[in-house]
Amino acid sequence: MQQRSPGYVPHIDGLRAIAVLAVILYHLKASWLPGGFTGVDVFFVISGFVVSASVDRLPAVGGWAGLARFYARRMRRIAPALVVCLLVTAMLSALLIPESWLSETSDRTGRMAFVGLSNWVLASTGNDYFSPRTDFNPYTHTWSLGVEEQFYLLFPLLFLAWTKGPRGRWLSLGLFGVATVASLAYAVFRARQGGHEIDAFYLTTTRFWQLGAGVLLFQLLSLSGRFTPPLASPRGMSWRSPLLLLSLGALGYGLWSARPGHSPWVDGLWPVVGTLGLLGLLQRSAGGWVGRVLASTPMVSVGRVSYSLYLWHWPVFVLFRWTVGLETVATGGAAVLCALLLSWLSWRWVEQPLRHGARWRISNARWVGLGLGALVLGAGLQSALVKTQQYTSLSVVSRTPLDWYPYAKGLKKEIPDCRLRVGNVPVVGGQARLYQRGDCPGRATSTHQLFVAGDSHALAYHEMLQRLAVLDGVPIRLYGSGGCALVGLRAWQGPNPACAAYARNVLEDIQARAQPGDVVLLAGLRLPRLSEQYTLFDVAQVRAEHLSEAADAGRRAEIAHWIEQLRPLADRGVHIVLEAPKPVLPAPPYRCSDLFNRHNPICANGMTVPRREIDQLRAPVLAGLQQVAAGLPGASIWDPMPVLCPGEQCLPTREGRPLYFDGDHLSGYGNRLLLPDFQAQLQRVEGAAPGAAP
Repeated sequence: MQQRSPGYVPHIDGLRAIAVLAVILYHLKASWLPGGFTGVDVFFVISGFVVSASVDRLPAVGGWAGLARFYARRMRRIAPALVVCLLVTAMLSALLIPESWLSETSDRTGRMAFVGLSNWVLASTGNDYFSPRTDFNPYTHTWSLGVEEQFYLLFPLLFLAWTKGPRGRWLSLGLFGVATVASLAYAVFRARQGGHEIDAFYLTTTRFWQLGAGVLLFQLLSLSGRFTPPLASPRGMSWRSPLLLLSLGALGYGLWSARPGHSPWVDGLWPVVGTLGLLGLLQRSAGGWVGRVLASTPMVSVGRVSYSLYLWHWPVFVLFRWTVGLETVATGGAAVLCALLLSWLSWRWVEQPLRHGARWRISNARWVGLGLGALVLGAGLQSALVKTQQYTSLSVVSRTPLDWYPYAKGLKKEIPDCRLRVGNVPVVGGQARLYQRGDCPGRATSTHQLFVAGDSHALAYHEMLQRLAVLDGVPIRLYGSGGCALVGLRAWQGPNPACAAYARNVLEDIQARAQPGDVVLLAGLRLPRLSEQYTLFDVAQVRAEHLSEAADAGRRAEIAHWIEQLRPLADRGVHIVLEAPKPVLPAPPYRCSDLFNRHNPICANGMTVPRREIDQLRAPVLAGLQQVAAGLPGASIWDPMPVLCPGEQCLPTREGRPLYFDGDHLSGYGNRLLLPDFQAQLQRVEGAAPGAAP
């Protein structure tokens, strides 16, 4: 049984319960409580208030002993449950989550969570808290722990004077006041400046004011004599008190109405104000039914496990998203039950014994050392789990990476006497990838260059192009920018100035480097996606939009534009090869190929599609590509369709091996399967008479 300290405040646990339940509701289904993510703002205020009161209750100790005591208490409070949660999450992630676009930042976030820097990692990725990738990162929630831990590094320096007598108290109040105002001003500045929503959400510099507000509330109550042992001789405050109602209203308004991209300023202001009001008013008053509800057994019970509940609910939800899904009532309920069970186990067997167990009474300095050692060791174990994932994972994707990922990592073993030279070359606005054959005795080297340009589907030809460079000695330049296909024939969906600039820069670079007889492959997604890695689309609506009159008119308008753009290259004897559309699948294979995930809602439409449906989608695009090719001397079309979909059904696999990674990007095996066909296309192109259509 937990021993409650003399300064225990039951209504604070009630506020913690509100905060953690708001966050959980939001994470379970955002529409249930649209501003629920600001429950973290409530936690920040409570943390600032409670840590100040906690330090103030202890006998004054200065110097290194005081610092050691403070950090030892914080270490015992935070580190044990965090390390256990992160290691269990890392183990389950290695078993169930393959490497992908959705998970590419997860491992680094988890590693940095051990040392309190995950918020900086998340801020640096360019993905805000509300993007799909953060929904699939099992460590996203640790950003707030990073903010708190960084705050705790500063707290003793600003609070130290508080223990030195009346003058020191006013000095500490002034220091916290200046730091809090500066942080708030910086948050307002970043919000008004625009374009910094991600940094503003995650970083301590824009969040300090919320924790500082809690510290200032405690200091002001203490200096005014209004901070006493909680509810000792409580005065009866009616629930009708205007201040109490305003505080409740501000808290409720913030939790309901906060908007993505407007936190911590301005939408984070309301939960902060509401929490400050409730903490201040209920510190010396029962507060009528409000105080009774917050101090009730159910609320206090949730509040006492709120830290463990916050730690565990998110990785549980994310692992459900990766496996069976989190969309139905059954899976959502199961996820909540799992989170509750793990939270109670963590609280009962990790948090409480290490915080309050008598046998753990060791020196504060040793506690700090043990805590730091455990965190560093945990980060190392997490890295080891990531590195051994190929051998331990339950996912077929992780166990057979050479088939799934187009990275050509098996090339050295297959052709040990040849080497591939890989480098980056500068291009205006970015860079290009350069593949060249290195040492390779007895093999002829091609005299012509290959330029490949397009969107992420051009980049997905990594393996095919690397093999081509080694086998045939073709020097290759690969240009790629997500969503920016050249001759994409999809501009009817709306102008994209960034893609237009990318296309100009790429064509200028090719124009400066290409020689007669060289080949330019323009690859890209030219059909509409039927699925995304994180969501399904309405296939009927997608098909209707793609085949609409507006789409046809947009494609016709693009044809003349691209003929004009590509004509200078073609007139110089450079062969333009346009990639015909590949099949697109209704579900991403890498998320639907295991027993534990094939019934995920993302897989509901299946992974096969009738060829006649793909042919119907391809028809207007093929007609447009043929018109472009006809307008350019020596241009041709390379069609991967017969290799990838030879039958009546376009399948995700061939002989049990994946053709695709997600719903439209090729796998490593798909690259290898297409290589002979593309080599034949190059031979036809290079053997054609100048100016003749291959």
